[in-house]
Amino acid sequence: MSRHDNWEAVIGLEVHCQLLTKSKIFSGAPTAYGAEPNTQACAIDLGLPGVLPVLNGEALKMAVKFGLAIDAQIAERCVFARKHYFYPDLPKGYQISQYELPIVSKGHLDVDVDGQVKRVGITRAHMEEDAGKSLHEGFGQQSGIDLNRAGTPLIEIVSEPDIRSAQEAVAYLKKLHQLVVYLGICDGNMQEGSFRCDANVSVRRKGADKFGTRTETKNINSFRFVERAIEFEIERQIEVLESGGKVIQETRLFNPDTGETRTMRSKEEAMDYRYFPDPDLLPVAVGKAEIERIRGAMPELPEAKKQRFVAQYGLPAYDAAVLTGERALADFYERVVQLSAADPKTCANWTTTDLLGVLNKTGKSIERSPVTGEMLAGLIKRIVDKTISGKIAKEVFEAMVAGEGDADAIIKAKGLVQITDESAIVKAIEDVMAKNPGQLADYRSGKDKLFGFFVGQVMKATQGKANPDAVNRLLKEKLK
Repeated sequence: MSRHDNWEAVIGLEVHCQLLTKSKIFSGAPTAYGAEPNTQACAIDLGLPGVLPVLNGEALKMAVKFGLAIDAQIAERCVFARKHYFYPDLPKGYQISQYELPIVSKGHLDVDVDGQVKRVGITRAHMEEDAGKSLHEGFGQQSGIDLNRAGTPLIEIVSEPDIRSAQEAVAYLKKLHQLVVYLGICDGNMQEGSFRCDANVSVRRKGADKFGTRTETKNINSFRFVERAIEFEIERQIEVLESGGKVIQETRLFNPDTGETRTMRSKEEAMDYRYFPDPDLLPVAVGKAEIERIRGAMPELPEAKKQRFVAQYGLPAYDAAVLTGERALADFYERVVQLSAADPKTCANWTTTDLLGVLNKTGKSIERSPVTGEMLAGLIKRIVDKTISGKIAKEVFEAMVAGEGDADAIIKAKGLVQITDESAIVKAIEDVMAKNPGQLADYRSGKDKLFGFFVGQVMKATQGKANPDAVNRLLKEKLK
């Protein structure tokens, strides 16, 4: 029995999701990533005297959209609050957020963990502005401050402490990431900080009702790092408790180079932030009619799309899950089916095996695929109309990946049109039989496995261009 058998982890995640608006949450300053430092922060973002914030209506709609997608309660009246703390990259000395009356509350996500569906509650999702960024490299003993992110719109998504392992945490996080990207409210770029996670972790004895003391590990920006940080923190806390110590409530940072978490600061409580309603922002009223308008504009969500792919295209559940993993991939597949008018399973095989194989190997997204949906559909059409064989199609696909053009151009340039003239195939068969009298005698004496040898020799003689069905049929007749 491992010591883990005596302990249970209790995990909750707080996810900061950057909303995909062109301007900031309370100003008209742009939100584009990668600009020169301090070129995208205006007087409102800096909180200069006399300026007034104005809520970005698109950000509000995106928050409502998320709430509807997780079957949550949408507040018909929500309030912005000031969250006070001092940090160099927080120019106003407070962050505009929501506290007692958030826009979204009491939702959930159902996640698949090792074939079992687990429901993770979502306590709330509140709107807030992002802070700036402190830069510590290239300034000697000083730090630089870039305020381009200040005022960027976020929703902070807070789960219930329903998660019991690092694996469950990653499954939940991936499902959440998929959802916000599908909704078009976030680009999901974890490297750029558009989707980042804080992990609250505690441990308790198996069977205990009371939660243990939790720590919060901040700003983890990859699924793998989330898993490693939580696993380390569970081990660390168990070791502390079993050695007679006490877990300290604190904020920690994860070091991906060592795989360890370390103390950052003591953990603040809500009272430390001195929340109070922001006097410059009126309460926000979202009427039922507006909520229904937003609901009507919602895209098809991942689970519904997966079920439709199974019903409409007759795909296995596994294939449907892979194809609907990303909205762009699902759109790509449906374009291939529509343009090729081919069997949906054939289109799925080419998309999930051949295309995704290349993209995974080269580290490219479906949006940057060297083979477009139109190109893949064109290739499949040439298999269906027997212009090329399945084997030749692999060669054509490789040429398409290499940038040599579409299927028709490659087939023409390389002279790959399939041989369907049966007289030409018969001649190739007779030549192979004449060159292999020993194998012919063995086959006719009962060694049926040699049939594959003759098929291979005929295909080799025709440079793979002979129609495989015709080769098999005609060989059976000639070898009798």
